[in-house]
Amino acid sequence: MPSDVLVIAAVAGTGSSSAAIDCVTRRVPNWLTGGTAVLGLATAGAHLSGISLAAAAGGCVLGAALMLPGHVFGATGAGDVKLLGALGTLLGPTRTGLAFVYAAMAGGVLAVIVAAIRGRLHATFDGAATFVRTGGSNVADLENPSTNNRFAFAPALAIGAIVAAVGL
Repeated sequence: MPSDVLVIAAVAGTGSSSAAIDCVTRRVPNWLTGGTAVLGLATAGAHLSGISLAAAAGGCVLGAALMLPGHVFGATGAGDVKLLGALGTLLGPTRTGLAFVYAAMAGGVLAVIVAAIRGRLHATFDGAATFVRTGGSNVADLENPSTNNRFAFAPALAIGAIVAAVGL
């Protein structure tokens, strides 16, 4: 279980850095995700974390696999996929799955906040209700750039990963 100070610091550093960069640039840089993946694999391989090298690799694969469908359907960016995969090298598979669940919850809260700030709260709830009611028939409308529905998701991933890393 990755509860040691090194893992928590690395997850918090990567998470906060990626969140800040994503909010400003709407991108999560490859040097950050790649560096984090190398760090996670290296700490596991050197037995400096509470997870094995196989668990670090498994966390990477699981993190990317959990985020990939969202990217394929246009809901998240490729940087978000790579970010959870990279954080998975520090967390291992179990904590990566938890991080994904926590990130989904945080993302929902952030979506409501962003919609309210943009004056689109009613339209956002209507679109979500239609999506659920019709099985996604309005996805093209929701993803239309003119609807201003997009927001940086790295902050939600950061929150989810940090909560999972500290063991909550």
